[in-house]
Amino acid sequence: MTDTVKLLSLAVATPDNIILQTDAAETASRLFSDRFQDFKYLARVFESTGIRKRHVARPLSWFEQPHGWQDRMAAYTEVASELFRRTATLALQRAGIEAGGVDCIVTTSSTGLATPSLEARLAGELGFRCDIERVPIFGLGCAAGVSGLAVATKMARSRPGATVLFIAIELCSLAFRLDELTRPNIIATALFGDGAAACVLRTGESGIAEIESTGEHLFPDSLGIMGWKVDDAGFGIILEQSLPVFAETHLRSAVSGILDRARLSLSDIDRFICHPGGAKVLLALESALGLDVGSLDIERGVIGDYGNMSSPTVMFVLERLIAAGLPRRSALLALGPGFSASCITLKRVG
Repeated sequence: MTDTVKLLSLAVATPDNIILQTDAAETASRLFSDRFQDFKYLARVFESTGIRKRHVARPLSWFEQPHGWQDRMAAYTEVASELFRRTATLALQRAGIEAGGVDCIVTTSSTGLATPSLEARLAGELGFRCDIERVPIFGLGCAAGVSGLAVATKMARSRPGATVLFIAIELCSLAFRLDELTRPNIIATALFGDGAAACVLRTGESGIAEIESTGEHLFPDSLGIMGWKVDDAGFGIILEQSLPVFAETHLRSAVSGILDRARLSLSDIDRFICHPGGAKVLLALESALGLDVGSLDIERGVIGDYGNMSSPTVMFVLERLIAAGLPRRSALLALGPGFSASCITLKRVG
């Protein structure tokens, strides 16, 4: 059908600074072991995550010094702008579209604040039109790669023939805290990295895949599972230890409900493309979705190479699956603060 929304292109990017997991473990030990009683026990997470390296906004030495809001947001604006520039330019090139042909930009990010927003800062440089629609979204966290893409899909569907650029950017590393002597903060130093992804959407094109359906599920009484707390020094991570157990227990029924509203079932999905939140989360996802252990192999490869980059991570998985060959029908799936699940089904074109 000509009014179906198609994914025309996808591009990903990371900052240039690379931290090996072995170096991260050594640095964290030096910074925390004398001040945090349970550090020796928690330090095992540097190996159990399966992460080999991560890309971050600043060199490792930057994180050994205290930083407040001004430092963190200055770094965010600089690096996020560069990642926006790189991913948007490449995605538009791959789609064969000039920046002046973009009608709407949907940008998701939950790890920094910039006003004017990123797309406004870069509009003149990249060549976006003065009448472009801008939809910056904050607060969706790790789920934003899927839920933000769903918003972009609805924008494209409501304007047949319009070109929508979707961008997810996260600089999770800028929330690392020397003053937070807590389990979640130590785990964050072992798990999170930085990255960005961009997609171009439009109706009536052949494209890579048709975005068939979108849906979300907000779990009641679950606000404390994941999120930010905010204080004078910046963001502080909220991350409940029970997250994998919660996902394993409740995810299947939530995803089934989302698919049912699209007149689909779990058995209709040839491949779930999941946000790899961590090693334990991936095992929980496989269990909840009735998959064999190890089925989410590409997800494990992505987290090994990049860590958990929050919202764009699922797009890195999708990029690898596109290169390998998408199955007939797949489903993007991510969990995020709220606590929530977001799901998009894709149908291969051709």
